[in-house]
Amino acid sequence: MKSKLRVVVLGAGFGGLEIASMLSEEMGDCLDLTLIDKNDSFFFGFSKLDVMFGRRPSQSVRYSYSHIKKPGVVFRQESIKSIDPETRRVITSGGTYEADVLVVALGADYNIKATPGLSDAGNEFYSFEGAERVRKILPDFKKGNVIIGVTGFPFKCPPAPSETALLLHEYLTMRGVRKDCHISLVVPFELPIPPSYGTSKALLSSFEENHIRYVPEIMVGAIDPVHKLAILDDGTELPFDLFLGIPEHCVPGVVAESGLVFDEWVPVDRSNLKTRFPNVYAIGDVTSVGTPKAGIFAAGAARVAAGSIMAEFNGSEFVKAYDGAGSCYVEFGGGKVGRVDVDFFSNPSPKGIHVEASRELAVEKRSYESSGKARWFGISE
Repeated sequence: MKSKLRVVVLGAGFGGLEIASMLSEEMGDCLDLTLIDKNDSFFFGFSKLDVMFGRRPSQSVRYSYSHIKKPGVVFRQESIKSIDPETRRVITSGGTYEADVLVVALGADYNIKATPGLSDAGNEFYSFEGAERVRKILPDFKKGNVIIGVTGFPFKCPPAPSETALLLHEYLTMRGVRKDCHISLVVPFELPIPPSYGTSKALLSSFEENHIRYVPEIMVGAIDPVHKLAILDDGTELPFDLFLGIPEHCVPGVVAESGLVFDEWVPVDRSNLKTRFPNVYAIGDVTSVGTPKAGIFAAGAARVAAGSIMAEFNGSEFVKAYDGAGSCYVEFGGGKVGRVDVDFFSNPSPKGIHVEASRELAVEKRSYESSGKARWFGISE
């Protein structure tokens, strides 16, 4: 009889939850998996906009890790102090863990200080706490210039800046103050969603229709808090009364110190998500695998990594290479949601298929959240 496979998964986001669930389902009694995260609960990334615009209360979008009841899986709420990928040894605030297989799924952190002035006069809304702070600010905003600006690349959920612009337009319109407000969107791309011309065309049409200024192919390099100016990388100055910033992303400090990182992110074998260290995998936003930093791609990578882990444990052939495929939902406002289906690895260049915004896709998006709640936490509607 085989001994149990000791797996330690660092991070309980989309990738960590999915790989824990899949290994539990397939390995059962042969699994001894410890899932570690510093937080006590999970939220779907897209729910931050619901919170920010007052569409849902904070507590309704957070799901406690205490709900995790899966064979072979134990959750620990602990802070990670060090990672040794050579020995697969992890030290946390609660103890020391040694693994047969180590999975790093710690996501990306935000480097607010990388953009001068952002912490003084800007408002980042990519963290949950940041979205909550903006929710408190928005009701008092009645007139002036709003800039939604990207300060670094890559960043999580590429559609989010565009969604924010459209939902802000809707929010200000409902309050009857939109005519006194000007919205500008600053992004590093020529098109809002580069892999999908169809989705980009639909977004650009919505921007034009709703009088949203689109400033492409540039980023915000600094904020002048005294004069309330957003200074773009080419020196252009844009005045603002409210700045909503997408902060620069980086690997968590403990990952940076581990020796796993090369050129800012963790490199992996694209086919199976293995790092250069034996039996050490990395999935999701922490990697440089070549897909967007978005939960659905982290979950897809997790399924492939789980397949590789099980194949090696069973001595069988690993056949399901990561294809870099996934779908992103895009909020257009008015209760309508679009979708872009993207395949990043099967073609010479990423190819995205646009699915037109509709109320039916809004229902599909809610169903996606419901299925995740049920699969990972056993929570039914």
